[in-house]
Amino acid sequence: MPRKNGQVNEKGVDENHLPDLYCIMQLITQARNRFCERGTCMKVTISDVAKLAGVSTATVSHTINSTRYVSGETRDKVYRAIAELGYTPDASARSFRTGKKKTIGFIVPDISNKFFATMIEAVENCLSAHGYHLIIANTKENPEREETNIRLLAAGLVDGLLIASTIEDFSRFESLIPAGFPVVLVDRTFDVKRFPSVCVSNFQPIYRSVCRLAGKGDKRIGIIGGLPRLSSTKERIAAYREAVADCGLDQDEALIRFGNSMENSAQQCLDELLDQKCDAIVVAQGLMASETVIYLHEKGLQLNKDIDLVTFVDYDSNINHLYSNQMDCIVQPVEKLGEVAGEQILQRIETPDAPAFEQLLTSAYKPCSV
Repeated sequence: MPRKNGQVNEKGVDENHLPDLYCIMQLITQARNRFCERGTCMKVTISDVAKLAGVSTATVSHTINSTRYVSGETRDKVYRAIAELGYTPDASARSFRTGKKKTIGFIVPDISNKFFATMIEAVENCLSAHGYHLIIANTKENPEREETNIRLLAAGLVDGLLIASTIEDFSRFESLIPAGFPVVLVDRTFDVKRFPSVCVSNFQPIYRSVCRLAGKGDKRIGIIGGLPRLSSTKERIAAYREAVADCGLDQDEALIRFGNSMENSAQQCLDELLDQKCDAIVVAQGLMASETVIYLHEKGLQLNKDIDLVTFVDYDSNINHLYSNQMDCIVQPVEKLGEVAGEQILQRIETPDAPAFEQLLTSAYKPCSV
């Protein structure tokens, strides 16, 4: 039961006089059992507690939520009434009053992709440390599924949304977001910068990798991108084209291929690039990295000898570790991306009218050691 009086915090709440939650719940359970045995299992309201304790409903609310100072004597009365009546505070009603559900939604395109799975764990760790829960919605790279998920979650289920969008049209995306609703874009953005975002630089690592390959003497450098409609893919292909032009290489569109991580399409892209006599390949999609290394090995091609390879690395993989001295790796800070995304959505909830800005993280470029 309540402890002795102590110092009050900034809200005027006596922290040393807070109830022992376990004891309170035991008393509530016992009281409920007594009422049920009598056949009187009726829902107890906050008004019932206030009446029995001889206080106002506001005082009961402040006692339960520790939102204002309440004297020790009054607290004792309230908790005795709660225990006697078996009253349980309504969490949904409390969220309605405070305007917060302490829950964030995260809409991702592919939960089976370790890039997003790793990011989800980092987001959840960040939110949990601040008392928030996380709801995951998987779109499977389907814009219609994303639209449905946004409408559902933004209708009142969550306080804010993190979105790795697969929708290409900004007008369509913007029409789904209620005015003033906290949203942070993650990994993927739009040309129109009306929503805050957290991303990893896509241009710099691709540009650098192509220039490095050209410096080694490679002439025909192919690239495998992700879905063409995604902002990350567009940025990486733009960087490739600019680097090819700046290095004086042939600007051959046949050397640009687009894969789909949902369909394990790396093999087809590799066949087409090998037919184009590529002496180097940039795999600008992390999930295809292992598939690429295995396929080239099966073809009898030795990395860094028969063909040069640059891949994105989104997570730890035995393949990446085994061949890291034979290929260049672009290591994305996936955990940091999730952590920053969690921090940003919490800030948007506190200050929803703050100006939108893009936070850009940097990948680590690790050239092969041979």
